[in-house]
Amino acid sequence: MSTVLPGQPMRVLSGMRPTGRLHLGHYHGVLKNWVKLQSEYECFFFVADWHALTTHYEDPHIIQESVWDMVVDWLAAGVDPNNATLFIQSRIPAHAELHVLLSMITPLSWLERVPSYKDQQLQMGDRDLSTYGFLGYPLLQSADILIYRAGMVPVGEDQVAHVELTREVARRFNHLYGREPGYEQRAEEAIKKMGKKNAKLYRELRTAYMEQGDREALATARALLERQKNIALGDKERLFGFLEGGGRIILPEPQALLTHAPKMPGLDGRKMSKSYDNVISLREPPAEVEKKLRTMPTDPARVHRTDPGNPDKCPVWDFHLVYSDQEKKDWVQNGCRSAKIGCLECKQPIIDAVLAELKPIQERAAEFSRDTLAVKNIIADGNKRAQEAAEDTLAEVRAAIGLGYNG
Repeated sequence: MSTVLPGQPMRVLSGMRPTGRLHLGHYHGVLKNWVKLQSEYECFFFVADWHALTTHYEDPHIIQESVWDMVVDWLAAGVDPNNATLFIQSRIPAHAELHVLLSMITPLSWLERVPSYKDQQLQMGDRDLSTYGFLGYPLLQSADILIYRAGMVPVGEDQVAHVELTREVARRFNHLYGREPGYEQRAEEAIKKMGKKNAKLYRELRTAYMEQGDREALATARALLERQKNIALGDKERLFGFLEGGGRIILPEPQALLTHAPKMPGLDGRKMSKSYDNVISLREPPAEVEKKLRTMPTDPARVHRTDPGNPDKCPVWDFHLVYSDQEKKDWVQNGCRSAKIGCLECKQPIIDAVLAELKPIQERAAEFSRDTLAVKNIIADGNKRAQEAAEDTLAEVRAAIGLGYNG
């Protein structure tokens, strides 16, 4: 798991595209992690409706129908608006403006080499993705992250390249625009605000790093800055950049927060995905959940009840890996291989576990669905908080890039 470097905000940003009802794959892959993170960090979770348009621009009704259903599913899964800021991407115009500004400095080759660009074109061969929006969506992701100066972005391994692109874009922006007029003088003024003792220590540590390459001195200086309570954020960012002889850090580089999520299998053994039609949605009626699990395929070599089976070739085993403890897994392995248990017996603990997991989620979802005004107020409050945070960043970006004039 990546750690946040000193000086980076302890802020987490993550989003989800509204392209249909959420299912168990979303719950185990994303939502359970959000619930955990919201109690540890300052979290911003957003509805990525602009991102949904990059692949579903021909079906905008799906997006419109899915936005509020998705927010209800978030709340039902335990995402707490008192502990996290929930908002809709398209309601915060600053995302789009920063995207435009970053596009002015981002080499085209950086976008073309993002692994998911060609991968998704192959996976979604039924859609025309030869659009400017699809090519630029990784940069829009970068804008999403950088507009909130997020220190961490929870991702799976397949998304690390997107965070690395964001780091490169932030680094390039800071290199181009971090050298504000009178930068050294402003840095010296900021040092004085630390107090005599801390100012002296900061200068000594900076000298040790600049002249001797002392990495330990650099780490100590960063920690010293992190503890400062009497200097403004702008001055603190300026001094983080000054430490290494560079300019002011306007857009901090985020870290990828690698998240471990169990692979949530679909009903056919493949990854759970709406495109495979193998999902169990979070609000699936219990009777339908039970029917789907009872009729899901098993080891094809086990034709009769008396035939021994191989759990490793059975989609049901993948569900046991997610839901069962070691004792239950041993029962499955031994019972299936010796034909002491049948496939329906093997499925029953999964049926019980899935229904038990979904029951409280569905109860809360029903409550929120009955009070749509409360849900919309939650998002309105989140939009306001997100807008304020985004505008703070954008004001500094505009000033740095030469667009800070009024009138």
